[in-house]
Amino acid sequence: MEAVLLAGGLGTRLRSVVSDRPKPMALIEGRPFMEYVVHELSRHGVDHIIFALGYKGSMVEEYFRDGRDFQVQVSYAYEETLLGTAGAIKNAGEFVRDEYFYALNADTFYQIDYSRLTRIREEKALEMALVLREVPDVSRYGEASLTDGLLTGFNEKSLKPRPGTINGGVYLMKKDLLETIPEGKVSLENEMIPKWMEEGRRLGGLVNDGYFIDIGIPEAYFRFQEDVRKGVVVW
Repeated sequence: MEAVLLAGGLGTRLRSVVSDRPKPMALIEGRPFMEYVVHELSRHGVDHIIFALGYKGSMVEEYFRDGRDFQVQVSYAYEETLLGTAGAIKNAGEFVRDEYFYALNADTFYQIDYSRLTRIREEKALEMALVLREVPDVSRYGEASLTDGLLTGFNEKSLKPRPGTINGGVYLMKKDLLETIPEGKVSLENEMIPKWMEEGRRLGGLVNDGYFIDIGIPEAYFRFQEDVRKGVVVW
């Protein structure tokens, strides 16, 4: 299996504590955060990782090189200007060989049984399978909802604080979808997924309750370090 790791963002919110490198390369117990993500993907059968790079992307390539030391093959797709999530995935598409591939953010760590995503994709004949996660207050986010495994709501705003499910940022995508993404800066979450839903494409997924963290802010970055030290994160 293949995965596109989105690592092209500027990471401005973390700049106060990590200023010398891309956010996914922030050090956790002597290892870049993204190494934990790569290790998790490798554990679940991903053997080809495509790094979608931007800001200081050469630092990623210098560290992972040909991927041999991390038990994966690697490719590097550079974006000269910020392309957004969908634009970055499209830019990395030239290296995608399989009919289906994973796409996820390199600055989030999510423990998932990826085989579940493959099963729901096959059972429901999906063009894209997404991972959703439960939160205590969906009013802070845009709600995403599933009905019998199919995506029936996405990025829907709720004014009333209540528990619900939101996008977890992990996707299993059919390669053919790349052809429908326009050139330039395009958001997967705000533009393409809503558009695909309007077109009646089969999108669906599952709700996962595994460990999740986004190191976009200093508090989360420090919390992940502590979780690694305590053994909360499997290595």
